[in-house]
Amino acid sequence: MPITATKTVRELAAEVPNATRVFEKLGIDYCCGGHRPLDEACANANVAVDDVLRALEPDIDTSATIATRDWNAATLGELVDHIINKHHTFVKSETPRLQALIAKVVEAHGKNHPELEQMQTAFSALADELAAHMLKEERILFPYVRQMAGGAGCGPSCFGSVQNPIRVMMLEHDNAGEKLHQMRQITSDYSIPADACTSYATLFRALVEFEQDLHQHIHLENNILFPRAVAMEQ
Repeated sequence: MPITATKTVRELAAEVPNATRVFEKLGIDYCCGGHRPLDEACANANVAVDDVLRALEPDIDTSATIATRDWNAATLGELVDHIINKHHTFVKSETPRLQALIAKVVEAHGKNHPELEQMQTAFSALADELAAHMLKEERILFPYVRQMAGGAGCGPSCFGSVQNPIRVMMLEHDNAGEKLHQMRQITSDYSIPADACTSYATLFRALVEFEQDLHQHIHLENNILFPRAVAMEQ
């Protein structure tokens, strides 16, 4: 499988083991912005495309490549289970913890750092949107995908083609990506100020981890699960 600069980031993220780790490290959007060719995405991220192509070669990080499962080869049921058990569970456990930590940091540092309240508002909106989003996936979309993958055929659905809820989910992913970008802008890429306390620094590190997990979460759905579900229905 050739790795070229004209392939889309989405294609590379789905096909190349460990590609998402490389993209995450270099600040290349591989979930919501995954439709762009790699050379265009590299220009937007201000990184050299040749450096990225070298980093994507399979012998660059063999240990990480081995540890990364090829979700294209998994069944749709296994992929759905992984998304729910790993990423949905992570979001559900982390959002209340982060909201409490944000409130604590805002109370202690909000006077000197008014941008924290803006970040708090953005994260609160993101948390609410994700909660509703995951509920729709777990109660409506994912059960239908499981039914299709089971091979027994699907009865009439409340949404017609599976492409209809998928289209809504992808729009909501775009909204989540915009919130993440907004939070990065507000915090100057989560730069920890000189007067930050331990809670402040802990919060910013946790928000970076939350962002990375959500990027991987959206990637698995946008670039692997959804296209395979559409292809199966057709």
